[in-house]
Amino acid sequence: MKHQEPPEPVAADSSHDGPDDRPDDRPDAGPDDARASLGRRRRILIWVVAGAVALTGAGIAAAATIRSPAQVAADAAPPAASLLADRVERRVLTSSVVVRGTVAAEQTLAVSPGAGAAAAAGTGGKPVVTRINKQPGAAVQAGEVLVEVSGRPVFALAGALPVYRDLKPGATGKDVGQLQQGLKALGHPTGKDPAGTYGPGTKAAVTALYAALGHTPRPADPGDSEKLQAAEDAADAAQRQVTTAKTALAKAKAGGGADTAEAQQQLAFAQADLAKATGRLEAARAASGPMVPADELVFVKGFPARLDAVRAAVGEPVPDGLLTLSAGAPVIRSSLPGHQKDLVKAGMKVEVLSEATGLTATGTVASVATAPTPATGGSGAAGPGAAAPDGGGSGGSAPGGAADAGGYALTVTPDQTLDARLAGQGVRLTVTAASSGEPVLVVPLSAVSAGADGRTTVTVLGKDPAASGEWRRVEVRAGMSADGMVQVEPVGGAALADGDRVLVAQAKP
Repeated sequence: MKHQEPPEPVAADSSHDGPDDRPDDRPDAGPDDARASLGRRRRILIWVVAGAVALTGAGIAAAATIRSPAQVAADAAPPAASLLADRVERRVLTSSVVVRGTVAAEQTLAVSPGAGAAAAAGTGGKPVVTRINKQPGAAVQAGEVLVEVSGRPVFALAGALPVYRDLKPGATGKDVGQLQQGLKALGHPTGKDPAGTYGPGTKAAVTALYAALGHTPRPADPGDSEKLQAAEDAADAAQRQVTTAKTALAKAKAGGGADTAEAQQQLAFAQADLAKATGRLEAARAASGPMVPADELVFVKGFPARLDAVRAAVGEPVPDGLLTLSAGAPVIRSSLPGHQKDLVKAGMKVEVLSEATGLTATGTVASVATAPTPATGGSGAAGPGAAAPDGGGSGGSAPGGAADAGGYALTVTPDQTLDARLAGQGVRLTVTAASSGEPVLVVPLSAVSAGADGRTTVTVLGKDPAASGEWRRVEVRAGMSADGMVQVEPVGGAALADGDRVLVAQAKP
């Protein structure tokens, strides 16, 4: 039997293709071959780790998107019961009304000289602006000429009552009294004339005023001189008749004739005619003299006033509202909605804020209209001293000059002079309609509950709000409420203090 040799043992790495796969095992392998083999091994390891990480991430993502039925049911279940609580506070509780307002002059006047100036100048037709003495924005003092219309001046004096008629000699009334006060303030006394009576002293003062303005006053009646002369002639003639009758009576008495009685009667008739003639002369004298036409005078509430606008140039016809004047201390005008009208009363305190400038001020409600402002403004002013729709009157208009249908005009008087930068600005008004006056305990309105027994209570939470066993009900007496808060006072010695947490609402599943 033929002898066979045993096969050679196979090395552990015989799975490699050849001796090139393990160059470092070769006797002739160098250092470069060893480093190349090590780099290949590292790259293989990196790819294996990256693949494992990718597979792990994919598994996590799949697990996040796959929910069990139990998890789905748990997610759909209602949340656990929760509590809404708030703290008891001690502070001054105020009820406020907030509205918008506009800072404006106390009085705004539209000055519209009529056709009287043209008639006085003898030009007829529509009056024409012949001179502008003040430019818009200028301050106006008492007795200064603002503008000349057909050669006649238009000037201002102090007074709250608007001009509504020509002021002539012999006139009486409060407007005459205003004129007299204005004349005296400018250094033109009215003599012995009673207050409110346009007499000789007032005539002299008016003449002096017009002379100071560089003008001649208009006569009360263009035919005054003729009428006065005729009255004087009639009085003279009557006086002569009386003198003649007295002479005739004296002769009759001296002659002892029977015509003495007739002479006596003629004297009586002559004396009666003289009395009538004298009365007519006195009336003519009282009615004659200088007057102050309504289209030359403007009464304003205070000085210095301000000329806001001039709506025509020299040589142009006079339009309605030729001039706009503002006077008096600045006030704030607003409009209350119907549902807030009864909440605001005269004398209430007001906080003023200008959001545009950041300026603040305080004031007092001066008046609240009893009737709503109509949706459309009234007719324009007809006379030079007529109040414009947005000022000077008792009502006023809504802020911005637009009437507010159903709104009630509100006027606020500042406690101190307002900053000049607020003129014409829109402001926010916060009216304190009610106040507790001193700090009181307050809680949210929803924290107070009324039971079937009529008791009003709040629920005070314990240190652990969720532990309902620590809750306690405190009977309280409710007071004024404002801004979602209500004043409370513990009843019967119950404990309730600033900082306690009270139950406002409890959400149940």
